[in-house]
Amino acid sequence: MLKVKITSIGNSMGILLPKEALGKMKASKGDTLYLVENPDGFTLTPYQDDFEHQIEVSEGIMKRYRNTLRELGK
Repeated sequence: MLKVKITSIGNSMGILLPKEALGKMKASKGDTLYLVENPDGFTLTPYQDDFEHQIEVSEGIMKRYRNTLRELGK
């Protein structure tokens, strides 16, 4: 468990993340992180909660329009 402090950043509040935590998340300056609410509190993650659903939808579209996409790729 890592301990972080809430600090003022301009008119907002924020936390500074240790390099170790950023390294484990493979995150760096400018990346977007997601604060996901769960029954135990919150989780900070570099992954979108509904990413798997988006991939499934995308795969369905690619299968449905396979021929069109193949022609566009020429």
